[in-house]
Amino acid sequence: MPVKEDSSGRRSVQVEVEVPGTPEEVWKAIATGPGISSWFVPTTTEDDANGVPVKVLSNFGPGMESVATVTGWNPPQSFSAESNDLGPDAPPVATEWFVEARDGGTCVVRVVHSLFADTDDWDKQLEGWESGWPDFFRLLHLYLTHFSGQPCSSFQLMAFTAPPRDAAWRTLVDGIGFETVATGERVESTGDTPRVSGVVERRGQPSYAEEMLVRLQTPAPGIAHLFAMKMGEQVLLSMRMHLYGGTAADVVAREEPAWKAWLGAQFPGDPAAVDSGATV
Repeated sequence: MPVKEDSSGRRSVQVEVEVPGTPEEVWKAIATGPGISSWFVPTTTEDDANGVPVKVLSNFGPGMESVATVTGWNPPQSFSAESNDLGPDAPPVATEWFVEARDGGTCVVRVVHSLFADTDDWDKQLEGWESGWPDFFRLLHLYLTHFSGQPCSSFQLMAFTAPPRDAAWRTLVDGIGFETVATGERVESTGDTPRVSGVVERRGQPSYAEEMLVRLQTPAPGIAHLFAMKMGEQVLLSMRMHLYGGTAADVVAREEPAWKAWLGAQFPGDPAAVDSGATV
């Protein structure tokens, strides 16, 4: 949908998803560092003397850290924060999260991004957030459906290569052995790839084919999210794994170096690792 503009100059987008869980369970997933790290990116909070977050720090990758100042806190219904993620010359961005209970043991999660501007200079960034959240909300839904509240350890690896994007994507998924699988099918890595198996929860759509979401059985119960996207003059390939259970941290310590070495062999260079997130 286009960016919504009101008479005050506020420009905004919003995205929502229905997920399983009580408001308290969903709140833990979207409003605490361990919860957010279990399905999104490694996140921590700085809390005041009463344990209320005052800052949220999220690590999207090397050079892509976000710091947001909490401006409202009303558990388990809503919270808001403000950041300068668009840069020093851009207006601050306000982000609001809402949790609304529904019948049948589900909740609607809604996120709203907004800023004040008298031009459309920042609309593409707002639209980018709007189009990006549905991918991550699928991870949130999987997490709350299968792994809610479990200890989580995760890692993310990123590599860059030359265009085109579809060719880079084929190199990634062909190398793992996932090239021909469809949504709902069981998959298992082949060749010299580190061992991984599970069920494909989503394969990319015609509008964006270079994405895959797998609910893992090995190396541990978890979620793998793979995608390729154009970034400047290069293609970014991302491999993120969230692993759950009491042994998840040990499995991540073993698997992350193996995947980093494998990814580096497919895309020569030194794949970047995002600081691993671990929750209890």
